[in-house]
Amino acid sequence: MEVAIGYFLIFAARVLDMSMSTIRLLLIVRGKRFQAAAIGFFEVVIYVLALNMVVKNLDNIFNLLAYSLGFAFGNYVGSYVEEKMALGHATVQVIPKGKDANMASELRNRGYGVTVVTGTGREGPRQLLIITVMRKRLPELMRVIDELDRDSFVTVMDTQSIHGGFWGKKAK
Repeated sequence: MEVAIGYFLIFAARVLDMSMSTIRLLLIVRGKRFQAAAIGFFEVVIYVLALNMVVKNLDNIFNLLAYSLGFAFGNYVGSYVEEKMALGHATVQVIPKGKDANMASELRNRGYGVTVVTGTGREGPRQLLIITVMRKRLPELMRVIDELDRDSFVTVMDTQSIHGGFWGKKAK
């Protein structure tokens, strides 16, 4: 029983420290250095404890297996947690399929800031709608876009930082 608990502790420690690592890296990318540093401190403590348990018994393949599985699962858990936290902003570019689509005004009526750029595609002039949203509101925006024009071409990009514009006003 004690041996199984040891395997579980190694696995759980790796899941926890890799989840923290994933979130820490995403916080760094989003410019949240202080929070990333705090997470990094605890991440390394847990990592060293787990590594110590494995290195003490390098001849035990099950320790190594628990360590490796914890690493893999921790990456998955960390990215899942970060996705649910939905930190930061995203910029969404939409090219409506309909040439005379009134999507921009409808999105504005629903509280989104929209910039319209006219471009030229293979089939002639097209509107390019640029919308910046909090990542928490991204699923809602995608549902609205599908509702307005299911055949739109949509790209979503992570936004490092924003300043001014629509963000100076309160959205609905």
